[in-house]
Amino acid sequence: MFRSVPGWPAVLTDGPVLLRPYRRSDATAWSEVRRANERWLAPWESSPPGRWDELNSPVSFRYVYKDQRASARRGEAMPFAVCLREPGRPERLVGHLNLGNIVRRAFCSAYAGYWVDARAAGRGVMPTALALAVDHAFEHGGLHRIEVNIRPENRPSRRVVEKLGFREEGYHPRYMHIDGAWRDHLGYALTSEDVAADGGMLARWHRLRATAS
Repeated sequence: MFRSVPGWPAVLTDGPVLLRPYRRSDATAWSEVRRANERWLAPWESSPPGRWDELNSPVSFRYVYKDQRASARRGEAMPFAVCLREPGRPERLVGHLNLGNIVRRAFCSAYAGYWVDARAAGRGVMPTALALAVDHAFEHGGLHRIEVNIRPENRPSRRVVEKLGFREEGYHPRYMHIDGAWRDHLGYALTSEDVAADGGMLARWHRLRATAS
C-alpha cells in the first residue's frame, strides 16, 4: 500500500495543463515524446552512457517509473507527468516536472527539474506546470524553498523561471556533468514569502499573462 507523505500523491490542474503521478501505462507515450525530442533535450540532461533511443525506450521507462515511485514513497521527490487536456483530443503527455532532493526539518527545500515536448513549447505549459507545483509544495508539501539550476546557454528553460519571478542567486562553475562535460549552471530560487503577497505563484503567472495579452 502506498504510504502518503506531505503533498504526495497529488493531481494538479489549471486550464488544459494537468500534473499527475506517472502510471505504468505511460511507457509508450513517454518513450515517444522522449525519442522525438532528442535534439531538443539531450544537450541539457545528464544521462548514463548509451544510445538515446535505448535510454528512452518503453522498457527503460519501467526503471524510471520504479525509481520515481520509490523516491516519492520516501518523501524525497514529487515526480509529475505534465499532460495537456484539449477539446476534442485525448489527454497527452507533453513533459515532466520533478521536485527532487527534498530535505525537510530546518531546510524544507527542493530542487525543481523539468522538460517539455518541443511541440508544446511556447504555449505557457511549463510556466503553468511549475507554478502549480511550487504553490502545491508550499501549501501542502511543507516546503519553504524551491531551487532551479540551469545551464546559462539554455534560454528556453531560463525563460520559464524568469517569467515566474525566480531570483538569480549565483553562478556555479562546473556544477553538473551533462552532455559529456562538467557544465556551469545558473542558480535560481525563491521562498514561500516571495509569492505570498501575490496569492501564490499561479496567481502571479495569471496576472502576468493577462497583462501581456
